Amino acid sequence: MSPATSGPSPQVFLASRNAKKIEEMDRILRAAMADVGGEVSVLGLDDVATYDEPVEDEPTFEANALLKARAGFRVTGLPAIADDSGLCVDALNGMPGVLSARWSGPPKDDARNNTLLLHQLADVPDERRAAHFTCAVAFVHEAGEVVVHGRMDGTVLRETHGEGGFGYDVLFVADDLPGRTTAELSRAEKDAVSHRGRALRELAPHVAGLLAGSRAR
Repeated sequence: MSPATSGPSPQVFLASRNAKKIEEMDRILRAAMADVGGEVSVLGLDDVATYDEPVEDEPTFEANALLKARAGFRVTGLPAIADDSGLCVDALNGMPGVLSARWSGPPKDDARNNTLLLHQLADVPDERRAAHFTCAVAFVHEAGEVVVHGRMDGTVLRETHGEGGFGYDVLFVADDLPGRTTAELSRAEKDAVSHRGRALRELAPHVAGLLAGSRAR
């Protein structure tokens, strides 16, 4: 994270408490901004005054992302980006979905979530273990709101593999990069195919356009 007082780059706020997600979003957004000819200073929750974060109780990824981004923008006054994402398993009728992070109940725990998912899919044959990660990223600023979406299709394995990533990465093999879980991919490999990478690359031109306009004023 860049401190609030460093550098001349325009600032955006990432409204997330998940340290691994913030690191991933920060990395992807910076790379995407560079690709469209811009740069940005990214702040996280630890870089701003503490505030009451909204409860993610909406029924859709988009609504939850907007909830968090609107709160971030309202409190900080900075253009705010927030995402909501999850794993949707065909054999579970799209679940865990928006409940992915808290699938096994409070407190949030990746290992417990993965254990529960494996138990629920224990009798599901390999050919019916298709799933996809989906992501909605909301960008809220003084001129309006933008929401983009990303998706990564793949399969849920029968046991965990790898130590990278977070969440369900240790169980998920992406169709675009078969043979390894997303927890076994390099950062660059995962960013290239992930739902979050795709969404943030789509968002980057919107962010660059807003920040360019701010510089011109």
